Formats: sequence, C-alpha cells, structure tokens
Amino acid sequence: MSINVKLAESLVEQARRYAVIQHRSVPKQIEYWSQIGKIAEENPDLPFSMIRDILIADQEDPVGEYVFN
Repeated sequence: MSINVKLAESLVEQARRYAVIQHRSVPKQIEYWSQIGKIAEENPDLPFSMIRDILIADQEDPVGEYVFN
C-alpha cells in the first residue's frame, strides 16, 4: 500500500543525489535509509557495515540447501 507523506525538501534533495549514485528511485532511497535506521535502532551494537551487508544479503536470491552425499 502506498501513502503520500510530506517530507522536507532538503531530505528529498539529499535522497535524490544518493539515489542517482546508488541507481535507486528517490522513494526507494528513502526506504533504504529507513531500513538502516530501523535496524540500527533495534540493534545498537551493530556497525553500519554489518547492517549494509544484512540488507545486501536480504536482496540476494536464495541458493538452496546444501545436500551431503
């Protein structure tokens, strides 16, 4: 579900600059920042690099289970 939200122009402009670099849309960039903030708030001991790796891994296709022969 989508809803309209009023955001500060400065935030949207910052998101626009980062979105271009990261090949995301502005809304997706803001969602990405929101996810990082949520994970950081829920896990204050995690460094940013680990949070980023978690988000990257979450986007990868599942490989499947390893089968022992």
